[in-house]
Amino acid sequence: MDVLVTLLVWSATQAASLLTESRQLVGLAAAVLAAILAAQLGWHGTDRLIAWRSRTDED
Repeated sequence: MDVLVTLLVWSATQAASLLTESRQLVGLAAAVLAAILAAQLGWHGTDRLIAWRSRTDED
């Protein structure tokens, strides 16, 4: 029974340590994804704005 409790405590400690270490990596990945999405949205929005303005110039 002691071995089982020790294994459970060790497993919980390892999981907490892994989460602490991976939090920075997850944050970095989220920041890169947010930057890519913002760039895509900016590109798409600019393209639509240019198309809209060129349509009004042709009228």
